[in-house]
Parts: sequence; structure tokens; C-alpha cells
Amino acid sequence: MTEVTCVALPNRALLSLQGEEAAGFLNALVSNDVVGLQPGQAAYAALLTPQGKFLHDFLVTPDPHRPGLLLDVAADRLPDLQRRLTLYRLRAKVGIQPVEHVCCYAAFGDGLPNLTGAPAFPDPRLPALGWRIWAPCNAPPSHLSDAVAYEAHRLALGVPDGARDIEVEKGILLENHFEALNGVDFRKGCYIGQELTARTKYRGLVKKQLHIVQAESGAALPPAGTLVTLDGAEAGEMRSSLNGTGLALLRLEAVAKAESDGKKLEAGGLALRVRRPDYAGPPPESGKA
Repeated sequence: MTEVTCVALPNRALLSLQGEEAAGFLNALVSNDVVGLQPGQAAYAALLTPQGKFLHDFLVTPDPHRPGLLLDVAADRLPDLQRRLTLYRLRAKVGIQPVEHVCCYAAFGDGLPNLTGAPAFPDPRLPALGWRIWAPCNAPPSHLSDAVAYEAHRLALGVPDGARDIEVEKGILLENHFEALNGVDFRKGCYIGQELTARTKYRGLVKKQLHIVQAESGAALPPAGTLVTLDGAEAGEMRSSLNGTGLALLRLEAVAKAESDGKKLEAGGLALRVRRPDYAGPPPESGKA
């Protein structure tokens, strides 16, 4: 048994959607059903381009203090998300503004964190990701660990971190395990980009997916954007990493060929060990979802 680890997430921030119409407004735009969430519950969702390509992902939960929703978002991309949601607002009676002086924290490990009355919810993507906690920036939870601990935990699980791992205006949800991470509802009504997401699933168009990679030598992995190759031919591209563990978007055909031929994928001159995230299940047959 391990103790609960709690870390600050300075790269996250809160965006508030205020008003009785907030849930219906957001639900018509994003990949998951956000209507009917109860206090202490959350959903994982993405905002896409009309062509179905990735723009933003976030965690959504009811505002515990007033009618509306709170979105746990990437701090550096909050202004862009706010701008895009404002453009779609039209006549909807929804206020859209950042939440100031509240910081985001993650707690993971065995058992439950000491919540001390702070708003908190289980991460809806994976139970192993633990909890999200929001607390005043000037009154953080006690016994905080270094944020590197959460980054290492995330990468070991193979969970993407928004635009760090998914190329904006190019990434496709099912290539990045959004269905396995509970980020897509295929039964809800229409939303922006729904057609490509549904077609990718039902016509079996998944040709590449995120994988966990490690350098066989134990060396630090090359930076995001570095090509991954097999026998000198392009097989994918590196995403975020920490020391010797990271993520890479890889062609399923190349991964299967490397396994069958007993060869190694390489990145930056390093031979790689490759595995699918446990939560993702087996690869789709012949690139079919």
C-alpha cells in the first residue's frame, strides 16, 4: 500500500460557465454528455473543429456554489477556449470567465485524499488518476509533493495531456484513446465534429494510436515532434516524455510489423520498448476500431 500523493498542477486553471443554460449550451458543442452531472461528479470532454479535429479537452463538473459548470482546462490555452465558447454563445444566457485565486491539485495513490472541505471529484478518465481538488491558491492542501510525481504517474499510465500530446486542429479523438478514457458519448445528440468521430469508429479508420514508449538504454527520450522510425521509414512521432518514459503516436501497422519481425522502433537514435496503455485494450484489427 502506498500513501496518497497530492501535487499542485500549475499548468491547469478553471473556467466558469455560469447560468441555468450552461449545461445545455456546452452539451451541444462537446464530445461527451455533460447534462445531469451531480455535485462530486465530472465528465471528460473535447471541443473539436467542425471537421472533427482536436481543439481543447477538459474536465467538467457542476459549480458547487451557483448554477453552472466549472471546466478544469490547460492554463496556457484557457483564453483561446474562452474565446471560442464566447463565439458559440450567441443568445444563450451563459457567463464565461476564468476563476481567479483558485488552484488545481491532483491526488492519487491508495485510499482517499484528505479533502478538508475543498471541492473535489474522482478523475473521470481513469480510477488510477485519482482525484482533482480545487483549493484557494493561498491555502493549498497540506503535504504537497513535487508536480513531477504526477507527470511520471500520467505517463506511466499512458494518458495524454491535451495539446502537449494531441496536435491542435489535426488530432483525432480515437487515435488518442478518448473512447477508452470516457471522453466520447456515441449516443448523445449532435455536437461539433461529431461526423468524423463517428465515422472513425464505425468505419474502422483508426490507423495510428498513442503508445507508451521507453528507451531500451534507459536514456532520456527525445523531444516531442521527433520522428519514430522502423527500418528508416517513418512510423510515428514522439509526444511528451519525462526522462525515460513517454508517449508516441504510432502507426498500428508499424507496431505490428516490428513485433512480428522482432525489430525495434527508434527515435533520436534510441531503440524503443513499446506497449499499449493497459486501459486501451488490444489494438483494433487491421486498423479497425
